[in-house]
Amino acid sequence: MPVRKYRRETSEISCCLKYVIFSFNVFFWLLGLCILAVGLWAWTEKDIFNNISKVTYIALDPAFVLICIGAVTFIIGFTGCVGALRENTCLLAAYAIFLSLLLLIELSLGTLAFVLKDKGWIKDRATEGLRTFITHYREDPDQQNLIDWIQEDWLQCCGIEGPKDWDNNNYFNCSSSAVGSREACGVPFSCCKQKPNEFIKNKQCGYDVRKENYQSTERHIYERGCLRAGEDWLEGHLVPVAAACVSVMILQILGICFAQNLRADIFAQKSKWH
Repeated sequence: MPVRKYRRETSEISCCLKYVIFSFNVFFWLLGLCILAVGLWAWTEKDIFNNISKVTYIALDPAFVLICIGAVTFIIGFTGCVGALRENTCLLAAYAIFLSLLLLIELSLGTLAFVLKDKGWIKDRATEGLRTFITHYREDPDQQNLIDWIQEDWLQCCGIEGPKDWDNNNYFNCSSSAVGSREACGVPFSCCKQKPNEFIKNKQCGYDVRKENYQSTERHIYERGCLRAGEDWLEGHLVPVAAACVSVMILQILGICFAQNLRADIFAQKSKWH
């Protein structure tokens, strides 16, 4: 009588897929936690929680932006990491849904930007945001540091259309000289060009540079506005920016597919228990 050989059925859940999702998302979980902590710390330092009226334009507040980015990254990383490790189909489903919503928002914003790029809507929003930064330059240290970084390190520009836009700030307005502001008719130090052999920039380099009697030969500031500089930067880096956006979307699509495949493996394994 022939002897039947029974083969022990192995698990259908892919350990490779499981730990790829886990290891990928544990990084974003911790990254989101760090970003969220920095954003909350920045808001606490500005005492925003006790005086919400201090927020002039919440959508442009760097601390609030960090809180939003950190919270979204933390939630997505948590659901993907724990869902894969614990083989929890509900968390994996939530992870796939969060990634799908994020992907949909990105595609919608990209389409909107492409449709409205020639209608001036994006330019108007950028102008409004920069004007807010300039107006509240001395009132919010986070916005001050951000506009300084944009003008000095990133775009090397000054103002929206040029240095004259700093008239929108009470401290740099030329009429502020009547109330004794030393910065009147000047610009922030971040508008100044770095001089040769200058290791530490003079923080007073922007004083009086917009006065009529100021010597133009000594005016070492950026004359180009940040709006034009931003457009030039985007045109010059269009391929890397597009490649980065496409890469992020591909990673999100792979995350959705991996999560759905792992859920299918888990359901297939559970069906054998019944």
